[in-house]
Amino acid sequence: MSVVGIDLGFQSCYVAVARAGGIETIANEYSDRSTPSCIAFGPKNRSIGAAAKSQVISNAKNTVQSFKRFHGRAFSDPFVQAEKTSLAYELVQLPTGSTGIKVMYMEEERNFTIEQMTGMLLTKLKETAENALKKPVVDCVVSVPCFYTDAERRSVMDATQIAGLNCLRLINESTAVALAYGIYKQDLPALEEKPRNVVFVDMGHSAYQVSICAFNKGKLKVLATAFDTTLGGRKFDEMLVEYFCEEFGKKYKLDIKSKIRALLRLYQECEKLKKLMSANASDLPMNIECFMNDIDVSGTMNRSKFLEMCDGLLARVEAPLRSVLEQAKLKKEDIYAVEIVGGTTRIPAVKEKISKFFGKEVSTTLNADEAVARGCALQCAILSPAFKVREFSITDLIPYPISLRWNSPAEEGLSDCEVFPKNHAAPFSKVLTFYRKEPFTLEAYYSSPKELPYPDPAIAHFLVQKVTPQTDGSSSKVKVKVRVNIHGIFSVSSASLVEVHKSDENEEPMETDQHAKEEEKMQVDQEEQQKTEEQQQAQAENKAESEEMETSQGDSKDKKVDQPPQAKKAKVKTTTVDLPIENQLVWQIGKDMLNLFIENEGKMIMQDKLEKERNDAKNAVEEYVYDMRDKLCSIYEKFVSEDDRNSFTLKLEDTENWLYEDGEDQPKQIYIDKLTELKALGQPIQARFQESEERPKAFEDLGKQIQQYMKTVHAFKAKDEQYDHLDEADVAKVEKSANEAMEWMNNKLNLQNKRSLTLDPVIKAKDIQAKTKELTSICNPIVTKPKPKVELPKEEQKPTEPNGPVEGQGDGSSGSQTADPSTAPAPAAAEKKLPEMDID
Repeated sequence: MSVVGIDLGFQSCYVAVARAGGIETIANEYSDRSTPSCIAFGPKNRSIGAAAKSQVISNAKNTVQSFKRFHGRAFSDPFVQAEKTSLAYELVQLPTGSTGIKVMYMEEERNFTIEQMTGMLLTKLKETAENALKKPVVDCVVSVPCFYTDAERRSVMDATQIAGLNCLRLINESTAVALAYGIYKQDLPALEEKPRNVVFVDMGHSAYQVSICAFNKGKLKVLATAFDTTLGGRKFDEMLVEYFCEEFGKKYKLDIKSKIRALLRLYQECEKLKKLMSANASDLPMNIECFMNDIDVSGTMNRSKFLEMCDGLLARVEAPLRSVLEQAKLKKEDIYAVEIVGGTTRIPAVKEKISKFFGKEVSTTLNADEAVARGCALQCAILSPAFKVREFSITDLIPYPISLRWNSPAEEGLSDCEVFPKNHAAPFSKVLTFYRKEPFTLEAYYSSPKELPYPDPAIAHFLVQKVTPQTDGSSSKVKVKVRVNIHGIFSVSSASLVEVHKSDENEEPMETDQHAKEEEKMQVDQEEQQKTEEQQQAQAENKAESEEMETSQGDSKDKKVDQPPQAKKAKVKTTTVDLPIENQLVWQIGKDMLNLFIENEGKMIMQDKLEKERNDAKNAVEEYVYDMRDKLCSIYEKFVSEDDRNSFTLKLEDTENWLYEDGEDQPKQIYIDKLTELKALGQPIQARFQESEERPKAFEDLGKQIQQYMKTVHAFKAKDEQYDHLDEADVAKVEKSANEAMEWMNNKLNLQNKRSLTLDPVIKAKDIQAKTKELTSICNPIVTKPKPKVELPKEEQKPTEPNGPVEGQGDGSSGSQTADPSTAPAPAAAEKKLPEMDID
């Protein structure tokens, strides 16, 4: 089972995997750990990652980057409209009202959703992980900015499905960084001790996030987060671009913004210059050749001037730092360490601002680029049963307060209630109780629209269906469970109708009348364990009025404040019936549409694969042409006649010309046929060369074998003890076979020496090897025949020697006769043992 963490960045992505040795960040096919968040569309296929990045200027209108910020946003969104003007590619409004991207793909105009774009990027990252792990990848954990709203999170979840991934968790980037920091720490305070508070500052290419986390042994709790959703590296790049647009406009009379390609080139150069200034305080040149209208441009910039230009941006660094401390109700002295990650924190002035605010040196123990991906992989390992990871619990939070609004029959209007306040722990569930006679709708929304980086505060409408009054016509009790899940997405997860079956009809109607009066009373069961029993009772007394909410501990859900009827439990029987809920989400792709997107992605993957195979076939022809042309004039020269070489060289040149003209864009089979045609001419030459390389060795091996067997024959004839056990007929057979093989070898050698190297050989190496094998199979069993073991009979005779005198003890002479080997008993013993000798 694969364990993969994906950092889905604005500018670039990282993939980390869990292996037996720990967490490893994977390199792509270019041996680069960073994969650009870039997709280029062409007439035949898509390019994703580094291959697409190289087309940013040459294929500007069809190369899509920086699309992460459009997740879950309508085309009419002011943010989308503002960004639209600075993009090389075209944004369009889709039928659903969402933002789409228009490109030319496969020679036709295509509109893709942002989910499809991210799905394509995830497909590439999935392929990178599979190539590294050598097995399929399905389960993963994907990072998102902590300020993402419900709509944006659902949009990313849909993208993971399009890519064929099972996202176990959408984790906030700052939480992933905290996990990567805390899980390896051995010196964290014990659970009962005061936690260690660490601030994590993440400034990437597009956004700035800060979080405070409290660490105990095996536990991490996010206390607060703050962010600036538009402050990032690209803002600093824009400052440089604006400056040079103005300077080059004055100096060279160029309107750079009128030409998108020139502007994109300037962005690339300004990004490089910004990185150089982080490491160098002196004046740095900016030179671009043939920048616009064949004009070379040049300018200079230094760090102090750059920081002066960026004063306004640097002033924005402090606000989130101050906000996060206020939210967590902590002082600067309570902070143990300040960890910084993200590429933009490498700007010395940014680092200095953070350090100055907290009054301590910032820590860079984490890899600024890879920390998020590593945290994601660790979370995936924790969630996966395939890995045994140190116990580490993570409590995240909800960055915006979430409220519910509903139609209140009692108030004859709308009622609302804040279900999850800002910075509430997540994932989390609450149970609300309503009294209703008919189906009703709950509207979920963000109750502080000003805090949102998103224009629409609505989350979803949830219609609770099949609600019916009780048999006596009174309101039914409906329990609704609301939840912020592991992905940070809000939902009404279930609703149930509590049916009361009364056995004493005289007493119970009074109770239901009371319920009718309190029709809008709503009860919440929270899964919090910090609240004590006394607090619950106090809440019950204070919130007895209609439209109010009562809380009780999740582990004592039966001990609710609606407890008078419990005294008559023997007379009341309750059953619960699950109710269907219809979700009307503000932003979600329908199932049919999602399936269509998954199908389209599959087709595009197949098209990319076919195009790759076509290109590989074309490259194989080109490679063969260059390889053969080079070898025909070197190592193959002796093995081809001059006429054949000239005609073959001509054929290779014709093929080369064809490749760059008519053969530039042909189907895969044409290239395969072309290569087959060339190989029909080249293969015999290659074979002759190969044979000339292998044949001497084969003849040498055969000669050695013949010599070895002849040596054995001569030794036998010379009465060598080593071979005196061999049968003469067998040795004669060996001699005959060796002589025949010698004659055959000499004959073939003579014929081959007389034959021209430009012709096919008389004898091939495999024939010589076959002859050697044949000779070995005949002679080897004979010459390696083991000598018979004669030791056994001698050992048997030894005990017979002392036995003689024992039998004839009275006569010494008869004892000596019995011991004489010439007497009868000894040969008899030898005869008996002969069969055993033969067997041996």
